[in-house]
Parts: sequence; structure tokens; C-alpha cells
Amino acid sequence: MFGLDTSLTILLLVCLLAAAAFEFINGFHDTANAVATVIYTNSLKPWAAVIWSGIWNGIGVFAGGIAVAMGITNLLPTELLLDTDIYHNIALILSLLITAIAWNLGTWYLGIPCSSSHTLIGSIIGVGIGFAFIAPENGFSFVNWGKAGDIGLSLVLSPLLGFSLAILLMYVLRQVVKSKLIFKEPLTNAPPPFWIRLILLLTCTGVSFSHGSNDGQKGVGLVMLILIAIVPGYFTLNLDKSTTDVRDQVIEVKSLISKIDPNELNIDEKLNYYKVNSYILHFDSILTTGATLADLQNQQKASLRKDMVLMSKEIKKLLVSKNLNLSLTNKQMLKKSVDDLKGITEYAPLWVIIMISISLGLGTMVGWKRIVTTIGEKIGKQHLTYAQGASAELVAASTIGFSTWLGLPVSTTHVLSSGIAGTMVASKGIKNLQAKTIKNIAIAWLLTLPVSIIVSGGLFILFRSIL
Repeated sequence: MFGLDTSLTILLLVCLLAAAAFEFINGFHDTANAVATVIYTNSLKPWAAVIWSGIWNGIGVFAGGIAVAMGITNLLPTELLLDTDIYHNIALILSLLITAIAWNLGTWYLGIPCSSSHTLIGSIIGVGIGFAFIAPENGFSFVNWGKAGDIGLSLVLSPLLGFSLAILLMYVLRQVVKSKLIFKEPLTNAPPPFWIRLILLLTCTGVSFSHGSNDGQKGVGLVMLILIAIVPGYFTLNLDKSTTDVRDQVIEVKSLISKIDPNELNIDEKLNYYKVNSYILHFDSILTTGATLADLQNQQKASLRKDMVLMSKEIKKLLVSKNLNLSLTNKQMLKKSVDDLKGITEYAPLWVIIMISISLGLGTMVGWKRIVTTIGEKIGKQHLTYAQGASAELVAASTIGFSTWLGLPVSTTHVLSSGIAGTMVASKGIKNLQAKTIKNIAIAWLLTLPVSIIVSGGLFILFRSIL
């Protein structure tokens, strides 16, 4: 397979199966949040809810694009991801996979809603930090801290946003909706009126779809990390891209950059400008050495990937500069040209998306009960009402969908559980929360990142010493 010997082929398959297992666990760990409200309001039977949610999770993976997936792969610098020693790359992949799977299973067993996003991202950062302890000084950072900061901010703010918006939405509903039925606890085993049931089904569908489009992408990003690390010759670049088309896109970017007058830029912006030109020249020189991208040597493919990532970063800085003397039209054209050129590195094969879609969908259909019980019974002191369920899920679906559009990973678990907490507070105040459950969720929230970083980094150092 991919020109690898038997042992490496087995290791590659093990890593891919582990990635599928991570997404399977993500399905029953995170997606339980989506079905908790429809189950506890008797809107759907549990078996129907998990099957329905699983289907829409799978659809979400296909519809979500790959922006979040690329955010995951770009957390690590190209130099670390494309180590010339393939066993070092395997050490990297195994470290983050074992850490992410172990923490997710542990918190699921305890019935604690915990973020798969925090776990995966913490594991990736841990590998980067672990490498910094054992690598010689190469003059570059082993973690893309700029990207990590953006992701960290989204993970911190999203549950706060979910909590606040849920309170606001409950207030609006009380002012607008005349029927008091939706604010009452469901009758035991009795389904709600059709219109309430329909609303809850739609919000469940929205959360499931948005979860697939965001968390599913994390699985896609994880698989791409595996493929780029173990078989870089096939997956570092999108080999389906035509070299001619790529050259044309480079020429277009070069033409637009040439319209910038560097004399009007400040010192830092001039440096960005000259860096962009150097990346373009190097990019162009590599493209001329092969008739197709597949003809390039692995080192050249890695250089193109690095140039693309760095060039995009510097152009992004220039585009927000007030000193940039480009018309609005030219700025928009430059941004589009760069986005088009990113297709050389920001992609995922169809089979990867299918694999993750199936894994996430199947995972949704099993093992959901522990987390559902926590969401439905243990966050608040009262039974979940129709309005609370709909409000929490509407807020979660909207927040996750918006984050996916921005290309930022967020935690479905934290957004929805904080939304549930917000609806409980909106009903009867802070006293309506169960302190023990909130404490456990908060502890898991605070510990996930540091534990993932430490364990993943430690495993990476261990594996590097024996592989």
C-alpha cells in the first residue's frame, strides 16, 4: 500500500483504524447531547432519536467543508509533520491518538460531558511541545501558536455564549409565546403536541448536522495528519490539481502583489511584503521542475506545502493593513486567488470523508445513554421542559454552525450543556443547577487540555526513544 513495506503498512492501517475509533467514540460521547432533549421530552423514542441523529451527523460531515479539518492539520508546523524519519511520524500519530481515545473513553465511562475537541487539540499541542524537549534548536516553533490561540479562544468563548444566549432565548420565548404548555415538564411517557414535537425534532436535527459538520471535520483533519505524516509523497499536496492551473494561480497572485507599493508600508509590513515575494519565487521555481505535482520529490512537496502556509499567513497580514495601497476590488481578487491556491494543500480525499462520516454516524447509535442521563437529569434540578430543550439545541446548532463557517472547532458538549444550564438558570435562577454535576463538568473542562498536553507529550517522548 502506497509503496510501504509490510510493517509500515500495518502501522498505517492501525493508525487509520484508531482515527476511525476516535470518531466512533466521538459519536456516542458528543452526539448524546443532540438526542438528550428529544428523549427527555418524549419527542422521540431513544432508538429512533439516535438513528436519526446518526444519519444527520454523517450528512454534516459531507456538507461541512474542510476549513475546520485544515485548522487541525495546521496546528503543527510542516517541519514536525514531515519528519524524514517515518517512525518519528508514527510516534507522533500514536501519541495523540492514544491520548485522545483514552481520555474520551474515561470521561464517557464516568458519564461526564467532556469535549473531544479539547482532547484532540490538547494532544496535538502536547506532541509539539514534547518535540521541543528532544529536538535540536532549529529556530522554529513546534506549535502554530497563532492558530492554537484562535482555536483556544473559540473553545473558551463558545460555552459562555451558549449559556448567555440560552438565557436570552428563554426570556424572549416567555414574552412572545402565549401558550404555557412549552414551559411545563413533559408528562411521563406521553409525547408532546405535534407542533412542539416538530420543533424539537428540527432542533435535534440542527445540532446533529452542525456537530457532524464541525466535529466530523476534526476526524478528517486527524486522518489527514496520519496520511501526511506516514505517506507524505501521496498526501502532502493535492495531486489531483493540475500543475498548469496552479502555475496560473501563482501568476495571478504575483501580478496582484506587484501592484503593492512597499514604500507606503511600515517596517513590519515591508518585511511581510518581501517574504510573500520570496515564497512566490520559491513556489514558482519548484513548480517548473515537474510536469505534474506527482513528479516532484517528497522534499519539494514539503517545501511547497510550507511555502503555501507561510505565504497565506503573510498575505493575510497585508490584507488587513491600513497602509495597503490596493483597491477594494484588487484586495478581494487577491484573497480569492490565495484561497484558490490553498486547494493545493487544503483538501481531503473522498474516501477519508466517507470513513469519518460512517464512523461518526455509527458511533452516535451506541453508548449514548450515560451522557444523555447527565444532560437530561443531572445538570438542573427540574425535569427538562420543551422550551428548555428547544432553546438549548437552537443555541447549540447556531453557535456550532457559525463556528464551522469561520473554520473554528468548538465543543458540542460544552455548548449544549452550557445551554441547558442557561435554560435552568433562566427558569428558577442559579439555585436550579445541580452543583455536583456542574463541578464535575467544570473540572473536566479545566483538566482536559493540560492532561491531554502532558500525556500526549510524554507518550511522544517515550515512543520517539523506542521507535
